[in-house]
Amino acid sequence: MTRLTADPALGAALVEAARAMSRALAELRFSAPVSHVYNPLDYARTSAEAYLTRYGASRKRVVFVGMNPGPFGMVQTGVPFGEIAAVRDWMGLEAPVEAPAGQNPKRPVEGFACTRSEVSGRRLWGLFQERFGDADAFFAEHLVANYCPLAFFDGGRNLTPDKLPAAEQRPLLEICDAHLRRLVELLEPEWLIGVGAWAETRATAAVGDRVPKLGRVLHPSPASPAANRGWSDAATRQLVALGVWPA
Repeated sequence: MTRLTADPALGAALVEAARAMSRALAELRFSAPVSHVYNPLDYARTSAEAYLTRYGASRKRVVFVGMNPGPFGMVQTGVPFGEIAAVRDWMGLEAPVEAPAGQNPKRPVEGFACTRSEVSGRRLWGLFQERFGDADAFFAEHLVANYCPLAFFDGGRNLTPDKLPAAEQRPLLEICDAHLRRLVELLEPEWLIGVGAWAETRATAAVGDRVPKLGRVLHPSPASPAANRGWSDAATRQLVALGVWPA
């Protein structure tokens, strides 16, 4: 099995790309019903960048692309689908996380002290741990990214980027598209796999023919009835059928 070997120059380029996206996103403003916007690339920068430099800094055969942070995953840890136990215990990443400016009292950021579990992340990383064993074996050929790093809230309710008004989506999508193209340029993946239909649509629009193969897997969200009927088995079947993984 291929083992992970990190390239420090590539890691530095990934970090700079994430910082450039974060700076561009900081200029955007969002109106009601958005009450709060979190950017984990800013307030959880230490763990977000540790993820990139430790696990992202090598050419990847497969890049999974999610939608945006969940309130008990990347919002807390800075890592895509960042279920705390998976990030801390499987990836071995843990760092202080600052409280974001203008924190939402209904969705506090507690970092690695958060006791809530991100179901989507637990399912996603649980599958990868079950199939590959240790984290280095998975990340040798794979990486998980989020198309949009911002989390949006309407009070205590999570808002996904597709629910924003078209005029506010447009500049957001332009920035996120540009970053995904840069990610593809750096990692040179054979496969780009959207986690859910919207992520696949955005990945396809952003990269066009820059990636040889595009596909998607069922989103692991508990809001999806199909995901609640055995997400791990369903996702594995999809990846095998695509030819991403051997049977």
